[in-house]
Amino acid sequence: MSSALPHLYRLTKAVVAVLLLTVVAACADENKATLVTANGPVVFNVEIADTSQKRAQGLMFRQSLADDAGMLFDFGEEREVSFWMRNTFIPLDMIFIAADGEIKSIHENARPQDPTSIPSGFPVRFVLEIPGGRSREIGLVVGDRLEHPLVESR
Repeated sequence: MSSALPHLYRLTKAVVAVLLLTVVAACADENKATLVTANGPVVFNVEIADTSQKRAQGLMFRQSLADDAGMLFDFGEEREVSFWMRNTFIPLDMIFIAADGEIKSIHENARPQDPTSIPSGFPVRFVLEIPGGRSREIGLVVGDRLEHPLVESR
């Protein structure tokens, strides 16, 4: 029996290593969101806002946002949502997205500090906020798609 222990120990180490790599890969993938447009895919580095606290904070008080950065809000289910720009200092494009990844509506260049409500207009599960004007720059239109590990497959 004692001769089996070193083999079992090595096997256990290998299984743990594979599990850790899987977790790290899943986290890394979750921080990448791809918008698939007629001009080709565009990848954004995203922060995930999937709790009430994170969604309430959003991108407030940020002074800048890289062209390839954004925040992906996940509401966990499809529903109509509404955003505003209070305490947000940079213009943003808000992309409203169904659970299957289809872009349902786009609000371009939301004005900093504007308390006016910006409704989704459709039930959505996700909202992707990216720098103001980027949607137009990449040619994003309603009907394009978001690819991300949280998006349900069709």
